[in-house]
Order: sequence, then structure tokens, then C-alpha cells
Amino acid sequence: METGQKTGVADLLVRVWGMGANGRAFFQNVYARNLSYEGALLSGIDHPLNQGDVIGLQLDDKKARFRVVSVKDAGLPQKIQAEVQIISGQECPWKQFVAAGSSPPPAARPNDKRRYDRLKVRFPVELRDDRGGGSPMQTNASDISGRGCYVESLVPLPLGTPLSITFWIDADKITTPAVVRTSDPGVGMGIEFTGLPNSTQERFQKLLEKMAEEANATRF
Repeated sequence: METGQKTGVADLLVRVWGMGANGRAFFQNVYARNLSYEGALLSGIDHPLNQGDVIGLQLDDKKARFRVVSVKDAGLPQKIQAEVQIISGQECPWKQFVAAGSSPPPAARPNDKRRYDRLKVRFPVELRDDRGGGSPMQTNASDISGRGCYVESLVPLPLGTPLSITFWIDADKITTPAVVRTSDPGVGMGIEFTGLPNSTQERFQKLLEKMAEEANATRF
């Protein structure tokens, strides 16, 4: 895979987590090299991975999800290398290290159905599995928009699971039907809000954008 012009930056130590090919969740530090806006080569992985797996990567306070596009033995006991590509809609965690002249992050596809940009805002939500038999789960979305959110979880719900999601917009309690659209073992699940009126989506998006602006302002 060609992932654009590579940087000359030395290996970066990053945090990686997910579900290995052996079905066990893992967390560890690895080295990322050949950095680009679209991906990287990870070295020193202790856990078996398969092509197509989704894993999480973190550098400092920046997180993103990546798909494994190739795996090979690194020549050391219990160590492998994996080439990974960022999932569409995610922000590259090491973009400040990508050399000038590299390809810019890819623009959203014209046929992208996402109406609102996902924002890196931790927002409290309550999830209820509409299949019954379980208690509501209080959690935080790791990125969210007026159309849906992503919730980190080692054991995400199955694809297509119907949900009820409750959250607050200012003083108003909002409950909407939703459905699990992506399920990444060891990483989390993407959820689409399926019952929010357009006016509520727009109001919610404005609240999230305000929260994101305030969070960015505190960093400077």
C-alpha cells in the first residue's frame, strides 16, 4: 500500500489496542514509522493480527481508528509488523510530524452519507439494548455528531443491534432510537441515531461544535 510521502521522523512510540486474532483483547506500546496522513508501519506488536482488523492508536491525547492492511513476521520471537491505514473520517494523530509536501488528508467522498462532521468531544450518553435483558450503560462517546457517535468498548454490541440512546441538550432530555452500524472487537462500535428530527440534529451539532471550540481554546 502506498500511503503518500513518508516522513523522515524517527520512530514514534504509540499506544495500540484492539482484539487480536486469538480473540483476546490487548493493549501495548509499539513503534510507528513511515508516517503519512493515511497510515503507518507498526513494529514490535506482541499479539497476532489479521488483515482487515480494526485497532485503536493513541499518540499523546490524540486517538484514531485504523484498519490493518498487511501483517508480517518481524523476525523476532512473538513480534510482528503491521501496516495500517486510517479509517475515513478519523483525524491523523501524528499529522504535525508529517513532512511538508506530503499529501493532505483526503477530502470527504462526494457520496459520503454523513451529514455532519464527527467531533472529538467526550459526551455522556446512556445506551439501552432494545433486545432486552440488560441494564442501561452509562458511557462517553469518543467522537460524535448530530447523526451518530462512536463508543469505545472492548466488547462492542453486534452489528445491527437496535438501541435507545438518551442524552441531554442543555436542559432537554433527548431519547432516540439508534442502531449499531459498525462493530470493531476490542475497539468499539459506531452508532447511528435513527430517530432524531432534523431540527434536533442541527441543534445538537451546534452544541457539539461549541464544546469542541471551547475545548480547543483551553489548549492555548
